[in-house]
Amino acid sequence: MKYLKNVATLKYNEAKCTGCGRCAEVCPHRIFKVREKKAVLTDRDLCIECGACMMNCPAEAIDVEVGVGCAAAVIGAMLGKSKTACCG
Repeated sequence: MKYLKNVATLKYNEAKCTGCGRCAEVCPHRIFKVREKKAVLTDRDLCIECGACMMNCPAEAIDVEVGVGCAAAVIGAMLGKSKTACCG
């Protein structure tokens, strides 16, 4: 499910990537794949900005502003802090 186009804060630096594949393992929306010993970002617009990829990247090749995307909206709704559980 895509939420909003071209708004994700996700930044990926392929030059820093070591190809460990941790980003692909932890991303709940599977937006990373490993091809030819490098991670490939398949669809940035699927990112929910949960931060799992960034927190698990030993090469610090990924940066994302955690808590501003759809993941934050879902958690906020579950905690009763907002009425909607989706961004778009």
